[in-house]
Amino acid sequence: MSLANVLFHRKSIIACIFGMLFIFSGEVLANKGLEIALKSDENFDGYGDSSSEMTMELISKKGDVVTRKLRFKRLEVPGDGDKSLAVFESPRDVRGVGILSYSHKVEPDDQWLYLPALKRVKRIASKNRSGPFLGSEFSFEDFSFQEVEKYEYEYLREEELDGILCHVIERKPLDPYSGYTKQIVWIDSENFLTRKIHHYDKKSFHLKTQIFSDYKIYNEAYWQPHKVTMINNQNGKSSVLSFREVKYKNGFDDRDFSQNSLKRSR
Repeated sequence: MSLANVLFHRKSIIACIFGMLFIFSGEVLANKGLEIALKSDENFDGYGDSSSEMTMELISKKGDVVTRKLRFKRLEVPGDGDKSLAVFESPRDVRGVGILSYSHKVEPDDQWLYLPALKRVKRIASKNRSGPFLGSEFSFEDFSFQEVEKYEYEYLREEELDGILCHVIERKPLDPYSGYTKQIVWIDSENFLTRKIHHYDKKSFHLKTQIFSDYKIYNEAYWQPHKVTMINNQNGKSSVLSFREVKYKNGFDDRDFSQNSLKRSR
């Protein structure tokens, strides 16, 4: 074998080894990202059900504020995603409007919107879930629980956020109708609580920043953020959800999360 052939084969072997190392490294980072996402999800295992009172503040670019009041409840569904129901109590123009969500681990989520003025329940099509929820910076997609199985993951780095050491992971929605191409998520390394999410739009531009704060633990087991802020980085608007009167183990069942219950929740 000539010297040229020996060198060619040696380069091919080296390239193959580097390629295998690159693939292995990518799999390790993906597995680590998924592992952290699963640990974060464990913070909500076994809660059964919960209820809370909510305030939604819509803040314009100039700082003007519109305040809305809501009632919110959710139900854990073993083996599948959770169910939730949010109903507006004020102001008058949105009073009685409700949104019912069935999140699923793999299948597309189901969502229905009740409009009291029309006295009808409207199903939200999957391709429309990226739209804004009643003029807020939250989308219908944001109002559904983000099941771990709906994404592919990659571990990016470790980083401090407001003095808290966090794991930073990237997750990409598997749903072709998602309004996001990817999300960068900051999860604290102590309790594995989500602290911040950067949402990227279909053109891969940074669209929104979601911040979770004022965490409290209930029944020594279930963590709840009492403030969730969604900032639109492109239009300067923001929306803030504040939670109070949080209660667990209310005894809810599937009948409390039906389309009929959505109509009766006015």
